[in-house]
Amino acid sequence: MRDHFAQDRAALGALLPQLTLHDWQRSTAASPWLVRDVVAHLLGDDLSRLARMRDAHAVDVPAADETFEAFIHRLNDEWVRAAARVSPQLLIDMLAVTTPQVLNLWRTTDLDSTGAPVSWAGPGPAPVWLDCARDFTEYWVHQQQIREATGRAGAAEPKVVNAVLDTFLRAMPYTLAGQNRPGDSTLTVVVDGPGGGRWSWRCAGRRWLPVDHHGTSTATVVVDADVLWRLCVRMIEPDDAERRARVRGEHELATAALQIVSIIR
Repeated sequence: MRDHFAQDRAALGALLPQLTLHDWQRSTAASPWLVRDVVAHLLGDDLSRLARMRDAHAVDVPAADETFEAFIHRLNDEWVRAAARVSPQLLIDMLAVTTPQVLNLWRTTDLDSTGAPVSWAGPGPAPVWLDCARDFTEYWVHQQQIREATGRAGAAEPKVVNAVLDTFLRAMPYTLAGQNRPGDSTLTVVVDGPGGGRWSWRCAGRRWLPVDHHGTSTATVVVDADVLWRLCVRMIEPDDAERRARVRGEHELATAALQIVSIIR
């Protein structure tokens, strides 16, 4: 994951200086953010990560009546609005400063230790490697949004795409938590083509656990990588994803699986 993170940041660093002034003002799929807003958000994430995790400096807390999701969205909005004063070149310059520091932070962190929850994967403590993977996938998705908005080819190296999908699918047990089935019930997601793979989960009481399963499943969803990652970050909606997927077996369980969300909403 560390290598993927470094690769992604190198690609972003090479991309941004190529953007024209018009490119920086283009709309993105992260509506209502423009390209410049997405880049400012990435810089804000860098600064927040370094301040909180490296420097133990955390001063923002949710208001008494504020949900965690609303709190995160408020912080993001406040930062992007403030960063409107920062020029594109300054954003590039500052990312060049924060990038090596963030990469070094993850290189020197014990990824096998237990850390704070990754909210979309469940409410309990999560391994630190999942937090690292979550950070990596967020940057990767935002870079795809920048590339699409400016008409540049996406970064779709198969090993990286597979790592993105594997990370996003960590949300599946949480997604299926209310789907009680007999103990031998299984769900399988199959992604064909480069970057694809096969992921399965088995119902165990009130939980769904990842398993190595190659037989017939209770429900199987066959979907393209591009459709799946966009679904997980809600660049497309579940109904659209279902129309573009192939479902075998129990339709209700497959439909429940396609409600997966791998971002804070």
